[in-house]
Amino acid sequence: MDQIQTLSSAVQSAVSGNTLYTDYKQQWEFYLESYIGGEEYRNAGHLIRYQLETQNEYNARLAQTPLDNHAAAVVSVFNSFLFREEPERELGVLEKYPEVNGFLEDADLDGRSLNAFMKDVATWASVFGHCWILAVKPNVGAQTRAEELALGVRPYVSYLTPLTVLDWEWKRNAIGRYELDYFKYIEEVTGNVQVIKEWTKTSITTTVVDVENDAIDNETFEVNPLGKIPAVCVYNKKGVVRGIGVSDIADISMQQKFLYNCASEIQQSISMDTHPSLVATPETNVGTGSGALIHMPENIDPGLKPYLLEFSGAGVDKILNAMNHSIDSIDKMANIGSIRGTEAKRMSGVAQRQEFELLAARLSEKADNIELAEEQVWELFSQYMGLPWQGKIEYPGSFNISDTSDEIAQLKMAADTVGDSVAARQAITQEVMSWLGYDFEPGEVNAPEAKAEFEPHMMFNVLTGESKQVESQEEHEALAAQGWKHEGEY
Repeated sequence: MDQIQTLSSAVQSAVSGNTLYTDYKQQWEFYLESYIGGEEYRNAGHLIRYQLETQNEYNARLAQTPLDNHAAAVVSVFNSFLFREEPERELGVLEKYPEVNGFLEDADLDGRSLNAFMKDVATWASVFGHCWILAVKPNVGAQTRAEELALGVRPYVSYLTPLTVLDWEWKRNAIGRYELDYFKYIEEVTGNVQVIKEWTKTSITTTVVDVENDAIDNETFEVNPLGKIPAVCVYNKKGVVRGIGVSDIADISMQQKFLYNCASEIQQSISMDTHPSLVATPETNVGTGSGALIHMPENIDPGLKPYLLEFSGAGVDKILNAMNHSIDSIDKMANIGSIRGTEAKRMSGVAQRQEFELLAARLSEKADNIELAEEQVWELFSQYMGLPWQGKIEYPGSFNISDTSDEIAQLKMAADTVGDSVAARQAITQEVMSWLGYDFEPGEVNAPEAKAEFEPHMMFNVLTGESKQVESQEEHEALAAQGWKHEGEY
C-alpha cells in the first residue's frame, strides 16, 4: 500500500505544474480555444446554457451557432505587418559555418525555415501573451566537429506554448541578471503516455509517465553540456509577473464569446418567430407543417383549446446592433478599425492617422520583443558551436501605415489648387514619384519630368489681343500672373 502511494505521488509530481501554471491554465485554454475556433470552440461549450435546457437541446444549439473568429483575424493582421519584410541578420563569424545555412533553411528539423518558425512563435506569443523557444543540440557521442557534420548534427529549435511548460524558476546570477534555474515541460504526448523533461544547469531528466496506469515507465539522466538552460521566453508584451506575458486577445476573446452567444440568440429568435410553439392538451391530435389539421376531442373545455405561444423576446435588430457595437470595440482594442472598416463607416483622416500611429507603436513593441528573442537564440546557437556571438538581428521597427487612395486624392486636390505654380507642381510631382518608388539622387530636388528644358513659345493677352514671344520660365510666370495665356490655351 505504501509503495502504491509513493508511486502515485511520484507520478503526480512529474506531471504537475507550479502555482502560476495552475492559476493561468484555464485562462490559457480559453485563449487557445478562442484562436483555433471550429470544433475546439464548440466542444468547450462557450454558449450560456438556458434554464431547464436538456443536453440534446444544448448540443443542437451548439451545432447551429456559427463563430465569427475575431481573435484569429486580429492575430493575422498583426503578423501580416510584422513579417511583411524579412529581418536582417548579421551573423558575424557564424556565417562561414555550413550548420548556419541548414539552421536558416530548417530551424526545427521539421522543414520550417527560421523566418517561418519565428512567425509561428510570434503567433503563439500573441495568443497566450508569451511562449518559449528551446534550443537543443543532440548528443550522439560524436568526438569531433567532422563527425557531427557527417551525422548532420547541429543545434535546432522548438517552441513550447505555456500549456506545455509545467514549471520554471528564475534566479539572479552574480551580476544581477535573471537566469532560468529550473525548467520542466511536456515534450511529447502519445495517448496516455507523456514524456516529461526537466532541465537544470547541470542535468537533463527525461521521465516517461503512463498516466492511465499511474506508473513511471522509464527515467533517464543526462549531463547538461551547456551549463545553462537553453530556453528563451518570448514575450508578446511583458506582464507584471516574470515569465507571464500579456495576450493580444485577452479582452477580444471575451467580446468574441459575447458575439457567439448573440448569434445563438438570433438563431433562436428567428426560429421562435417563424415557427411559434403550439400549446395543446395531450388528447389533441396536432398535425405538422403548413396547413396542418388539428383534431380536438368533442367535449374539450373551451378554455383548453389549442393556441399559439407568441414570441415576445428581443428583436433581431436590437441584437445585431449590440453585436455591431461589440465588433467596433474589438477594432478599437486592436487599433485596426480603419483596416477592417467598410466604405459605409470610413473614419475621418485625423482619426485614421491617429489609429495608424497607435497600431504602428504596438507593432514596433512586438517586433522588438521578437528581435530580442531571436538574438538570444543565436547566442545559444553560438555557445553550442563554441563560438562568441558577435552578430546583430534587425526586425522592421517602423511601420508606415497609410491610406494610399486618400493620399492620392489629397495630391490631386493640391495639384488643382496650386494652378500654374511650377515650384508647387514640382513638389507634388516629386511626391508622386516617391510614392511610385523612384529613388532620388542626393541633392536632387525635382522629379525627372521637372528637369525638361524650357521651350520658347507665344503668349497672348486675351483682353488686348497683344502677343509676345516668351524666352524664359520666369517671364512665362510673370505674364501668367497678369492673365496672359499660353498659345495652346488661347
